[in-house]
Amino acid sequence: MGKIIEIENLTWKYSNTDKPALDNVSLDIEENSFIGVCGPNEAGKTSLVSCIKGLIPNNFMGIYQGEVKLFGKDIKTLNTKELAEYVGFVFADPESQFTSMSVEEELAFGMENLGLDRKEIGKRIEWVSEITGLEDLLDKSPYDISGGQKQRVAIASVLSMQPKIVILDEPTSMLDPLGKDSIFEICERMKNELNMTIIMVEHTIDRLARLSDKMILLNNGKIKKYAEPNIFFDDIDEIIELGLNPPAPIVFLDKLKKSGLYNGDIKTKLEDVIEIARDIYKENIKKEDLLCNQKQ
Repeated sequence: MGKIIEIENLTWKYSNTDKPALDNVSLDIEENSFIGVCGPNEAGKTSLVSCIKGLIPNNFMGIYQGEVKLFGKDIKTLNTKELAEYVGFVFADPESQFTSMSVEEELAFGMENLGLDRKEIGKRIEWVSEITGLEDLLDKSPYDISGGQKQRVAIASVLSMQPKIVILDEPTSMLDPLGKDSIFEICERMKNELNMTIIMVEHTIDRLARLSDKMILLNNGKIKKYAEPNIFFDDIDEIIELGLNPPAPIVFLDKLKKSGLYNGDIKTKLEDVIEIARDIYKENIKKEDLLCNQKQ
């Protein structure tokens, strides 16, 4: 897989602020990867993904240094149509994206701006409605449905344009547990079934870790970690110090490591951790039985 996003020495400071939101950030993101982004409040997460979308510096005043490239092209040279074809952006507040009076019209809006014909628009609406579970909501107003349904509409409207990169900026932050579940299920389908790169900013780290190929930890505008989940969580103390909650299975494995009971790789799936715990338990039972037999 090749690099499709290249960021080099990127610094961004909003007007009328004392310190940069992003401070000398460099990273590469490969094609068809799922990248999780986490960090405390005001760490620079939204600023980072806004730079990848081109919202910064095009829509904000500030000081911009460094370079962001999409598919080898400097983002500052791309026009609005090119950016829409390359990158789709889903905001935390879905209503901020709505422009139409029905879900179907909302899904069609972006495609119409891309100049697609009516037949292709119809095919894509059918396709994206199935992925996001919106088949029964197409005639509804996007303003009169639940929060989780609104977010699904926002995701569907972006997917319908079939960008090469989809960015989701805290898409579950305004949702109840059921709404969060539905969004993560859609993200899992996107990862497994669609040929695109996905970047997701999220506070629910346990769910994010299970989906991510790599994870980024941001703090004070700097990248503190950028690695695959098994390496990202190898030392969780820094993550906890920043006020974040690592997944419970990883915290459990970390305690086993520190007590000397486990020295293998960090796992993010609960099933894997349960299997490790079973093996440790069986091994210790064997040792206890052996000691008992020796004493007898």
